[in-house]
This record gives sequence, structure tokens and C-alpha cells, in this order.
Amino acid sequence: MTTTAFAESEERQALRKAVRDLGRKYGRDYFNTAAAEGRKTTELWAEAGKLGYLGVAVPEEYGGGGGEIGDLAAVCEELAATGSPLLLMVVSPAIVGTIIAQYGTDEQKQRWLPGLADGTSTFAFSITEPDAGSNSHKIITTAYRQEDGSWRLTGGKTYISGVDEASHVLVVARTEDHKTGNLKPALFLVPTDSPGFTFQEIPMGIVSPEKQFTLFFDDVALPSDALIGSEDAGIEQLFAGLNPERIMAASFATGTARLALEIATEYAKTRQVWKAPIGAHQAVAHPLAQTHIEIELARLMTQKASALYAAGDHMGAGEAANMAKYAAGEVVCNAVDRAIQTHGGNGLAEEYGLVQMLAASRLSRIAPVSREMVLNFIAQFSLGLPKSY
Repeated sequence: MTTTAFAESEERQALRKAVRDLGRKYGRDYFNTAAAEGRKTTELWAEAGKLGYLGVAVPEEYGGGGGEIGDLAAVCEELAATGSPLLLMVVSPAIVGTIIAQYGTDEQKQRWLPGLADGTSTFAFSITEPDAGSNSHKIITTAYRQEDGSWRLTGGKTYISGVDEASHVLVVARTEDHKTGNLKPALFLVPTDSPGFTFQEIPMGIVSPEKQFTLFFDDVALPSDALIGSEDAGIEQLFAGLNPERIMAASFATGTARLALEIATEYAKTRQVWKAPIGAHQAVAHPLAQTHIEIELARLMTQKASALYAAGDHMGAGEAANMAKYAAGEVVCNAVDRAIQTHGGNGLAEEYGLVQMLAASRLSRIAPVSREMVLNFIAQFSLGLPKSY
């Protein structure tokens, strides 16, 4: 049994350090204030793009760094670890950028990838529908080809991030000939100002600069070149973006877990109630040590998934990416919970920034794929157990 080496290079370690320096320039106060005031983290996004961090995985000929998904995941993780995460990194350069780079025409790549690379363009991605849930085969949003080669798009999506910040949304739809049976997704890049395209914000308890939306496509007219890839390419062109999505989501979560652990560890070192700092007590120290172990395990699996994806082992990468996402979702919830417990009552005080992370960390067990669906995937494809759904 062989495995792909996935130790991080000196270049990636240097990238991490540079991104960490940028993240600390902004930090938790910047992010939390922007979220509380209903503002976007536009300044950080723009600077990250200008410095080339958003485009590290975009091919060089289109203005990017020519790196791998692991490089982009490292950027995502380090920003989250400094308290200034960029959720739309998971969507815009990772999902949409990867799909366009792999399946777009030369003209589409020239048109869209440079903006994705330097951060001047932001794209959203939409697959989830109200009645489909985790069953993507029940998607009913449909594209109808017109006689002149153009398209008409009808349907709706829900829980789509950052549509108000995006110029376009990459929409997963069926074509008219594939309305029944297994999903053969066709991907369409839809301008957010298209006539017939409307969206409505979903009120959320999470305080975040990025908002969630329900989308409505009412006979939206699209040119022929709105189609990214082939209408008959099948599920593989969709998973070209979904595996990076899971890798990025895992990095987002482990970065947040690292931040929670850092806050808790510093408090445990300095907070003294009796004769010694509370970190001297095993009841406090052991959960933090356990969190550190769990974070490193999740990071290691994320690096493996990234390396397998870069090596072209898409089945292996799919398995590892799902495992990484599961592990990271668990550890970020545990990390924030243990950090709050370490602080006692102070854990719920705004001053320490943990209560703001509580709801956001819980999201990592739900999206972009729920922990239960990951376990279904592992049970079926890794263990060979019968399919249960």
C-alpha cells in the first residue's frame, strides 16, 4: 500500500507565515466589529487579493500563483486562526475557480480567472435547494436550451452564501433532457443582476459579515457561454469543486479551532484562583491538550486530502476530504466548547470573543456537508456497508 507524501514544503510554510502576518494586521476586533455593524470584510479581502493570496491555486497564465488547493487551504486556515476568516474563499476561488480552471473554455478562463485571482471578482456557488436537502439528485432547477444556443433558467436555491457580494453565481442545474434519474449536473455562471434573478436574505442567529440567501430564477435568460463545461460531463465536473470545498471547509474549521485553543491556553496560563494558574489543574489542562491533538490530526488529514487531490487521485481525495471535514467539524465544536468552559463565566463575555464563535463553530458540523452524510459516505465507500438511503 502506497501513499502520497504530504509534508508541507518550505514555500507553503513561508506562505502560512506571510498570511498569518496579514491576518494579525486585521484580527478579531476588526472581524467582530464588521460583523456586528453589518459591514463586510472588504478591506481584508482586497488586500489578500492584491498580495496574491486568494489566487495561489489559480494557474499562472491567468494571473494566479500556479499552486495547489493545499496552498489555498493554508491561506484559509491561517486567516481563520488569526480571527479574520474569509468564508467566501471556500466558494469563490476554491469551488468556482477550480471548476472554471478545469472545465472552462480558453475564453472563459481568460475572462473570469484573473479577477478571481486578484480578488476583484467574487463569485457565489449554489447547489442546495429547499426540497432536496442533502439529496442532490432531487435538484429541480432546470436549464432549457433555446434554438439560438442560449439558455433559460428556472428554479430556486437556498442557504447560498455571499450572493450580495458576488457579481455571478455558479448554479448547479439540470438540463431539460435530464429531469429524471440520476443527476447529470450542468453548471451555469449567472450574473447577479440578470432580469428574473432575485434573492432574499435568510435571517440567521450567526453574526457574520457573510449573509445567507434564498435564490429565485424566474425564466432567466443566459447566453450560450454561461455554461461552464459540458452539459453531459456528469457528476465528475461537480465534484471537481466539491472536494476542494470540503478541504477548504476543514481548513476554515481547524483555523478557528486553533484560535479558540490559543485564547483558552493563554487564559489558563494567566488566570489564578487559588495557589497556581488554573492551567496547572489537570481538569483544565487535559481538555486543552486533547484539543491540540485533535486539531493536529484534522490538519494532517486535510493536508493528505490536498496532496491526493493535487496528485489526481480523486477517489482517494474524496475519501480523505470527507474525513478531514468531519474531523475538523468535530474539533472546532469541541475546541470552542472547552475554551468557554476554561473561562467559566468569562467564556460568555463578549470581551474574550468566544461566544461569537459558538454558533459559527456549530455550523461546521452541518455545512457544506453534514457529519451524518460524511459517515454515510465512509460507511458505504470505505467500509463497503450497504447503502442506507
